[in-house]
Amino acid sequence: MGVEVGAQAARSRALAVLRVRSRALAVALLPAAVAVVLLVGGSTGHIDGPGWAVTRWIVTGFALFVLLSAAGIALVVARSRPAVSPTVTIAEESAPDLYRMVRDLADRLEVPAPSAIALTPDCDSWLEDRTHPAHGPPKPESRDEIAGVPGVRGLPSAHRRTPAAPVLVIGSPFLWWMRVGELRAVLAPVVAGTGPSAHPDIAAARRFVRGLDAAVAVTSAPRGPLSRTVLGGVGWVARLLLRSCRGHAAEMERGVAAAAAERAQAVDYGLRIVAQEQVGLAYAGWDRLLTRVALPAWRMGRWPSRLDAGVVAALTELSRRDRLAEGFASRLGERPACDLLEEPGAIDEAASLLAARLFHGGPSETGPDWAPVDWDEYPDEVVDRKWRTDAARLHRVLDALGVSRSSRAGGSSPGAGAGASDPEGPTLARVMDHLSAGGPGDSGDSGDLGVPDDPVVVERREASAYAESAYEEEDGGPENERSSALAAGLSAEVAREEAAVSAEPAAPSGAAGQVGPDMALWDDGSLPLFPLQPPRTGRELLADHVTAMVCCAAMDTAGAAPGLDWLDGPSLLINGERSVDLGPRVLSLIEEGDAGPLRTWLLHLGIRPEKPVRLV
Repeated sequence: MGVEVGAQAARSRALAVLRVRSRALAVALLPAAVAVVLLVGGSTGHIDGPGWAVTRWIVTGFALFVLLSAAGIALVVARSRPAVSPTVTIAEESAPDLYRMVRDLADRLEVPAPSAIALTPDCDSWLEDRTHPAHGPPKPESRDEIAGVPGVRGLPSAHRRTPAAPVLVIGSPFLWWMRVGELRAVLAPVVAGTGPSAHPDIAAARRFVRGLDAAVAVTSAPRGPLSRTVLGGVGWVARLLLRSCRGHAAEMERGVAAAAAERAQAVDYGLRIVAQEQVGLAYAGWDRLLTRVALPAWRMGRWPSRLDAGVVAALTELSRRDRLAEGFASRLGERPACDLLEEPGAIDEAASLLAARLFHGGPSETGPDWAPVDWDEYPDEVVDRKWRTDAARLHRVLDALGVSRSSRAGGSSPGAGAGASDPEGPTLARVMDHLSAGGPGDSGDSGDLGVPDDPVVVERREASAYAESAYEEEDGGPENERSSALAAGLSAEVAREEAAVSAEPAAPSGAAGQVGPDMALWDDGSLPLFPLQPPRTGRELLADHVTAMVCCAAMDTAGAAPGLDWLDGPSLLINGERSVDLGPRVLSLIEEGDAGPLRTWLLHLGIRPEKPVRLV
């Protein structure tokens, strides 16, 4: 009964959307109808006179203008490509068991089966209509090709016609963390939505709304003056129609969702309650893995190639640490949903690359500055390299500020500028002495750089001064002037490096024949679509760089090692144990200028701050 009520509500709202389309068509035809009446009346002599002839020509010209404008608007709406979610398409030959499970589920629900299955690097699942002609695969150029040959390695065949049923999009973390029964229960309400989607009125209403939305996007793109003027009118009409049917479309989708949820009640209802708990847990683990583990690697030009496998490791670690999650560990003995794939490793790699592009904006292909990294190589390839790169940047900024490289000198000696040789090498003591309130050079004078005419040094000093003023406005004034100046210099240096990377030409899309995102279906010119974190503040940058310098000193002088914590990301391993008490001591140094807690910590662990460290 609830299914019929929801479906009926969705159909009534779909008719309301179609009535908006009919009214728009009637408004476009009204001037033509008036012109026809005037022309017929004039030819028969019923509407005649000196003023009616001019009226007929004016109305006829206006009617032609309206008809041509309406035809142009309809053409733009019909030909505009609706937005498509970035996904990794899974061909049936790459996951026959998964397709079989979805079809069996559709048979039990008595609804049409989805036309295809795709993965998204997110913790969500939905149905997506890709019936627009622009979303279809290109036609083969040669007629000598053999029909029916399947696509290679997970890409859809070029001969396959675009089906009418929607595509089932599944969150890739679900496949690796959930068991087969749990995934089936989670997908039941989603697959049930193919039933209402097959209704002609609902399908027509959705096409109309998607067309209007795509037309608005097309008319909003930057163009020339003439095109901007013409498309501005088209965009105004499309926005007006979209506002008129937006409420009805939202209610229609609510009715479709309600009908699908009611239909799915009879399938795995008890298991679905447990599966929903796994959805929340997977989302928490996925978010933490991206922000704590993947993001540092992306910033270093490396993208973890097994993110979904990392979700399992992260949630397993969470189960070990959190007593509330201990019950979830017992389910790991059941069959995971990723076993439904023929090549889970290749699919995980494609989804991981798509995640890097969506959340960070990396290139579409691997290269010298954008390479995959396995989890066992993560500590050396990412953590160690990240710390040494940050430490090198920290010392470059100190050089630009004129801070002496000697930990025992009070300031810059004459002629010892940014490019002066350093027999001792970069040391942690130099950073600590500079940031300490009672350290050397406490007069606040940054000293003579020694090479005032060097354009690079001058540019860094000007950028640091500008960034320092912005930093003070953002944080409400620094507690430590030296920390503020150093943080401003780091912000300027990082911004300069990011600008240089952004200026590089984008790499071409992936080669055909490889498992990868559906590059032809979506525009990736505005990546990242979903940046994980806002830009880091100067204080956060300074804390990260000082921490990196401490870790470098610990590795080079005390035998520490870089490590990977699945929940916290890069970590310092001292005698095989993860260090968890470094952060507060670093904050005490940069915020209060108090190096005492950090010096005590270093002394206790046998770390030599006066010894030079190796940088990248």
